[in-house]
Amino acid sequence: SQPTTGVLYKEDNYIIMTTVDKEKYKCLLPLIASGNEEEEKDYKGPTPGELLEPLFKQSSCSYRIESYWTYEVCHGKHIRQYHEEKETGQKINIQEYYLGNMIMKNPLSEPGSQELSCDYDLFLSLSQIPTKNIEGQMTPYYPVELGNGTPCSLRQNLPRSSTVMYICHPEAKHEILSVAEVTTCEYEVVILTPLLCNHPKYRFRASPVNDIFCQSLPGSPLKPHNLEQLEKQQEMLKMPFRRVKEEEMPSTKEEKFSSIHKPVAVGSHQLLTVGTTHISKLTDEQLIKEFLSGSYCFHGGVGWWKYEFCYGKYVHQYHEDKESGKTSVVVGTWSKEEHIEWSRKNAARTFYLREDGTQTVRMVSHFYGNGDVCDLTDKPRQVTVKLKCKESDSPHAVTIYMLEPHSCQYILGVESPVICKILDTADEYGLLSVPS
Repeated sequence: SQPTTGVLYKEDNYIIMTTVDKEKYKCLLPLIASGNEEEEKDYKGPTPGELLEPLFKQSSCSYRIESYWTYEVCHGKHIRQYHEEKETGQKINIQEYYLGNMIMKNPLSEPGSQELSCDYDLFLSLSQIPTKNIEGQMTPYYPVELGNGTPCSLRQNLPRSSTVMYICHPEAKHEILSVAEVTTCEYEVVILTPLLCNHPKYRFRASPVNDIFCQSLPGSPLKPHNLEQLEKQQEMLKMPFRRVKEEEMPSTKEEKFSSIHKPVAVGSHQLLTVGTTHISKLTDEQLIKEFLSGSYCFHGGVGWWKYEFCYGKYVHQYHEDKESGKTSVVVGTWSKEEHIEWSRKNAARTFYLREDGTQTVRMVSHFYGNGDVCDLTDKPRQVTVKLKCKESDSPHAVTIYMLEPHSCQYILGVESPVICKILDTADEYGLLSVPS
């Protein structure tokens, strides 16, 4: 039976489907119409430039730590890419490049440029709002152009330049979602911000999913024979799993944490996922013990693939589907011996030098190898997990992101205030223990 409300179906909008057993069905297709057009047309609120104005006036900066570089976006001022070498007893050596300074093409954040900013907003409202592919969906963004960066030797010393793309996400805190060099010394930086979400044209929308209704034609059964067989098999498979779940999963376990995830940009193949988990009911001591024993795992990701990290055990990539169940890929598994061998050639600990001359551990890196064999390389997948201290208003927030700098060789970044409490326990191999 067809729905009486919502999406419209018309008798003349159909296709005829034929199964391998020559069974014929008439399938009615939904008439898709955007319900947001009226809201966008009637919008009389602040322009995108005006909505972002508080971010530029606060002089706030956002950071993203990758395997080698750290990126700093001071909104409306500059974008800096830098790497710090901190050796014991030596000065800090900083390698840095400015990817853009002040405003070149878009005067949004230049002092006293409010009038020009409005003109730019008017131009955007009259023209097509630009979009970027965010997990397969074209998502609108607000561009801010920064130029006058560090001269680029590969382009006759022309200054580096960047486009900062601001996209709406209600739960974001102006995070840097991705940094990509689109052409030599020209960059694209994607920033997630809740400020744009008040503008209907910039809201992040999920692609609508509508049903297709199929009716059997004369001479064909109500349901295809193969479909009935498949449904029976699925019911038989589900029965034992359902019993195990109810017996072995106490309800208290599910109350331990809830997840809030960010959308993911796959404009550059390097960035795979970012997610934030808020842990609510575990004490610090409990959480640290469970995390270090591998019994408490962190999860991240919002697209087709999600990620599970269990310290000292494994990193998995998985997809859950109501119909076909769970598909899982092993990205890397833990071997203490393999990690120690890896740490002899790579830095397992990164230090931060305090003002008083003492040093503290800033980040530890762990190697997880022997994942599932990769189709592209015919070698096992492997991942370097980087655990970093990150101060936050929420003491139990955990931010997870995954990069793929080389095919099937990954970097998993895990940042949390919880990690701050155990970093100083790291031994020469970066291995952590419960604080005494």
